[in-house]
Amino acid sequence: MNIDFLYDFGSPNAYLVHKVLPDLAARCGATVTWTPILLGGVFKATNNQSPMQAFSGVAGKLAYQQVEIARFIERHDLPFQFNPHFPVMTIGVMRGAAYAQGKDWESHYINAVFDALWVQGAKMDDPDVIAQVLTDAGLPTADIMSATQTPEVKQALIDTTSAAVDRSVFGAPTMFVGDEMFFGKDSLPDLEWRLTT
Repeated sequence: MNIDFLYDFGSPNAYLVHKVLPDLAARCGATVTWTPILLGGVFKATNNQSPMQAFSGVAGKLAYQQVEIARFIERHDLPFQFNPHFPVMTIGVMRGAAYAQGKDWESHYINAVFDALWVQGAKMDDPDVIAQVLTDAGLPTADIMSATQTPEVKQALIDTTSAAVDRSVFGAPTMFVGDEMFFGKDSLPDLEWRLTT
């Protein structure tokens, strides 16, 4: 069985799922396909907002989300630092992810960018910072940075984002097993249950 993982680097919850999903998949004998989407595009198409915007007027809601994130981090023993530049415009690194799809360094790219954002606290909408992170990770920096400016790569990210909206995706992280959707880190127990039934 395959898990289709739709992600945007700018989502802290996508980072957290990214950290635990490979082990969950391995336990269940499943594979993971990583599908980059542009969360801003999804929000615009679905009239959605980030939790910080959507719940800004709800007393206690955002504070509880921080408790929930802290508990998830503790439970899974994950490195995490809330990015001081949040929200980060991720279109450049998401185009890089679109270019990385299917290449032998795709997972290395995904790990490097997620860690830069949510462990190192890097400003990953600054091209100089992005280039340094990629270089430090031993990735083909010049090729990636150049590819993100090509019409083909730009269109590839538009296409995966549009396809996600067509599947009723409204945010990230979202996972699919076949046509069944699982949204957010709280759906991981149900995802594991589905894979083992």
